[in-house]
Amino acid sequence: MKLFGSSGTRGVVGDSLTPEFVLRIAKAAGTVWDTDRAVVARDARTTGEMFSNAATSGLESVGVDVDRLGPTPTPSAVRYAGETARPAIVITASHNPPEYNGVKLVGADGVELGIDDLEAIESHVLEERFATAAWDAVGESRRVESANREYVAGLLDAVDRESIAEADLTVALDPGHGPGALTSPTFFRELGCEVVTVNANADGHFPGRPSEPVEPNLGDLKSLVRAADADVGIAHDGDADRAVFVDERGEFVAGEASLAALAAAELDPGDIAVAAVNVSQRLVDVCDAADATLELTPIGATNIITRIRELHAAGERVPIAGEGNGGIFYPEYRLVRDGAYVGAKFLELAAERPVSEIVSPYTDYENVRINLSYDTEAELKSMLDAARQFAESADAEPNTTDGYRLDYGDAWVLVRPSGTEPKVRVYAEAADAERAERLAEAAAEPLRDALADLD
Repeated sequence: MKLFGSSGTRGVVGDSLTPEFVLRIAKAAGTVWDTDRAVVARDARTTGEMFSNAATSGLESVGVDVDRLGPTPTPSAVRYAGETARPAIVITASHNPPEYNGVKLVGADGVELGIDDLEAIESHVLEERFATAAWDAVGESRRVESANREYVAGLLDAVDRESIAEADLTVALDPGHGPGALTSPTFFRELGCEVVTVNANADGHFPGRPSEPVEPNLGDLKSLVRAADADVGIAHDGDADRAVFVDERGEFVAGEASLAALAAAELDPGDIAVAAVNVSQRLVDVCDAADATLELTPIGATNIITRIRELHAAGERVPIAGEGNGGIFYPEYRLVRDGAYVGAKFLELAAERPVSEIVSPYTDYENVRINLSYDTEAELKSMLDAARQFAESADAEPNTTDGYRLDYGDAWVLVRPSGTEPKVRVYAEAADAERAERLAEAAAEPLRDALADLD
């Protein structure tokens, strides 16, 4: 696909993402969808209202009425779409910097659109095939104020409130200035937890920290855990569909470790877990121990969702899926990444024992990620050619599901272009940090050389 990547489409506002472009996407979606009413929602970014207006106008111009939810977590918007059987346009750039925004498309079944549906809409955008309504048949919009309240109520009904409340947990929460600030504090308090917060006002300037919940950005949360003697720290990304954790000592918990711990609690023999090709050895080990199967997809929510739906159609049970960035699916709850729900499932484990003990079996591997930026398609091609040559000359058989992954039994390295940013990413994992660093640098070096040769 040209327009839609691994999780919708994103870009720098005013450059690769403009109101005119969002208008065209909305017109195409409204043309393809067989519906009289659709949903428009957004995260807390400063440009969200502008792009929501464009999306609403696009839908109305092809005769579709619009429910406008305003700022809301992506999983809340997805829930509303599924409950009302109305497709949705969600304006969000998730974890990207504040100058970015983006578009996610959700079906009337409450699931982000799969590849086939996105391709159908994309073709209408590129060919400008829009079912423009007559002046007296254009759509109308209305504000919906209840979506976030209903989302929290649904979460409360879906988790083990009793065991969490009995544990009398203190939760340090960092919504990262995203729309999770509008829902997660209430949710965790309603679960019976003592909740202390940082960066808990929805603000698209992200004044307290960048929106991506990676360890270098979570210093405030780690300090808050220690200061409040909290049992766990929970952080969200810019649209609250991810959750990452800090243990009771104020130490960051790798997303790969929390995914493994959560998967170990869910998987039974014969089950299938779905993960992206940058999957950690931790999850491989958990699936082996549970006698469950692990299936790999290209990186990105769209690809994982597509595979889960295929497995469901074949009658397979997929209790958990996701990536080591805190984006986890519980398909038997909803086929959506939901940071608040993931946080509550982790609290169910934390009600029994300290977080450090929960993740201790899954801390034997170290991860490294290197981002290499490019400005032109020629630079991207040069780096990918270098990655291919590196993989072909390596002493391991490359997996080309998404980029080039080389497995060495106890370690691996992956080179792939980002689906959301102009970057090529190099991932590596090994039992010690030094080896992971060596593997990553060995893969990144020929890519840097390829860029230098273009200067």
